[in-house]
Amino acid sequence: MQVPRMAELTANGEMPEILFWVGCAGSFDQRAQKITRAFASILEKVGIKYAILGKEEMCTGDPARRAGNEFMFQMMAYQNIEILNGYGIKKIVTTCPHCFNILKNEYPELGGHYEVIHHATFLQQLIDTGKIKISEGGSFKGKKITFHDSCYLGRANDIYEAPRKVLEALDIELVEMNRCRSNGFCCGAGGAQMFKEEEKGDIRVSTERTHEAIDTGATVIAAACPFCNTMLTDGVKTNEKEDDVKVMDIAELVFSSME
Repeated sequence: MQVPRMAELTANGEMPEILFWVGCAGSFDQRAQKITRAFASILEKVGIKYAILGKEEMCTGDPARRAGNEFMFQMMAYQNIEILNGYGIKKIVTTCPHCFNILKNEYPELGGHYEVIHHATFLQQLIDTGKIKISEGGSFKGKKITFHDSCYLGRANDIYEAPRKVLEALDIELVEMNRCRSNGFCCGAGGAQMFKEEEKGDIRVSTERTHEAIDTGATVIAAACPFCNTMLTDGVKTNEKEDDVKVMDIAELVFSSME
């Protein structure tokens, strides 16, 4: 894919409508790269002028701050803010709720003031304005799909309707888990848990959450977070349900259902 970078656009005196913040998972994790590709493909297909920072993008510092390393977080954040402000960035869209939350709610106190949108909300806007057109009898029409509420998207930022409206636009049967929306249950990756060994307990958080998803009878578990995607995929493998249940990001579901 020919993905435009901010440095190239600026050199040509151009400015994108949005900066697509890819994030660490979307850049380096093989599974999450597919989500990045799907979202970038949607942007290209609907004609949104976008750019990424490429090698100028650092980790937002979210895992460092959650793990208690405030010094490292601030170093990363100030470096990112300097680059973003240098380009005059106003609007950022990201496929990661962790990046979304910290850029939106925690960067302002360090001088980073931007309009930050999660891709669930952005996709809903594109569907509502008719820019994304879903094909009749799309790939997932009539399929049972359950949505997992990411902690940083749901409880931290109160975004529950946007991803569900995106899924409903695909003409699927949305089935809810017992614990959903404001009563949702973590996938097990939050608070930098993704990067450390688990503590002793009776059952893995990811296994328990995946049990709840499988119990709905859904053939697809929809997520809107690369970390949730990883944890739920692990849970599906642990439950030996790989042949029956897929874990997919809403961007992948939308891209494969577009006209």
